[in-house]
Amino acid sequence: MGTLHDDVVIIRPSEKEGDPYVITVNCPDKTGLGSDLCRILLFFGLSIVRGDVSTDGKWCYIVFWVVCKPATRWELLKKRLVQACPSCSSASGISYYRSELQSPKPPDVFLIKLCCVDRKGLLHDLTQVLSSLELNIQKVKVSTTPDGTVVDLFFITDTRELLHTKNRQEETYKALEDVMQDAVISFNIEKVGPEITACSQASPYLPSAITYDIFNLEMSNDLPSVSLTSNNVCVTMDNSLSPAHTLVQIVCQDHKGLLYDIMRTLKDYNIQISYGRFYIKQGRKCEIDLFIMQSDGKKIVDPSKQTALSSRLKMELLQPLRVTVVSRGPDTELLVANPVELSSKGRPLVFYDITLALKMLNTCIFSAEIGRHMIRDREWEVYRILLDEGASSSIPRRKVEEEVWKRLMGWE
Repeated sequence: MGTLHDDVVIIRPSEKEGDPYVITVNCPDKTGLGSDLCRILLFFGLSIVRGDVSTDGKWCYIVFWVVCKPATRWELLKKRLVQACPSCSSASGISYYRSELQSPKPPDVFLIKLCCVDRKGLLHDLTQVLSSLELNIQKVKVSTTPDGTVVDLFFITDTRELLHTKNRQEETYKALEDVMQDAVISFNIEKVGPEITACSQASPYLPSAITYDIFNLEMSNDLPSVSLTSNNVCVTMDNSLSPAHTLVQIVCQDHKGLLYDIMRTLKDYNIQISYGRFYIKQGRKCEIDLFIMQSDGKKIVDPSKQTALSSRLKMELLQPLRVTVVSRGPDTELLVANPVELSSKGRPLVFYDITLALKMLNTCIFSAEIGRHMIRDREWEVYRILLDEGASSSIPRRKVEEEVWKRLMGWE
């Protein structure tokens, strides 16, 4: 018996002010579904305060209790959640994620060329508009001329797949114009072919100096002396409580996207969650219980595999992103690195949070660039932002690091 389309995702409003909304998802199962759903909730700015998931290997039932923003677009959220769910016809068996087997058609890439008069907070305002339009920034190159003119190049994809139409392009221009008002000098949107996209790609490997600046934690396995990390993370595994599953128990401090960070890690390891629960206690302390199994349907009994998964979960929860500020001669550069899933998806709204933090610090951006790079055996999305000399010189580097980190973690 199938499930009606409207019943796949049900959103129940809070009964009284301050209570969370309840989102239920009832659909065929697939490995990585929890990660995909959590990523969508993170994109819409929702905070998960409790969660339950159960599956029989074919069908799953997930419940999220979420705290929302006043302007949450619920109908659009429901549409995106439904699109992430497998169709009912796929319920004959669970589908496991295989990066080498899944090669969906890449979305069309468009280039927005924008030239305007610069001002503080402009890049964040533009990023906010693009986000609200569901235009995803794949790459960006921003530069400022001595006369105060800024040239922005945004390589974007459209979640709605309508940017090739005149109406969608006019909608985009109107929304950006409302933010920039009379500061627009020139504006253009054009579809770019694979040859242009390839030419715009950054080198797959970062210079060793930058790699060390961002990833000294991962290289040395030591935490920074003044931690730009979450608080202590405890991960334990137990095979004695279930004949078919390994129990993973996690205790840590909450941060924005916590459940997404757990789910994306399990997705990359091709781990299936059969039952799980997540909840936040007083003091933002989180407790997560997950009954998991491998893609072969067996529990994890190999000590080396247990250690590898446990270590990765700890690292991803201690530092889901990397943030540092370094000196480049007379210049100051902010570096942020965001891990990319094996499915090529990255954490959403990172650039939005970075630019918001700098706007709140009253710090101008001289230039900015986003690129994907291979660091050891993983792909990372790296944000390189050159801060304005006059504004950045008056703010301690550690202050910039901490404010950007707190914004990314939702601790502002």
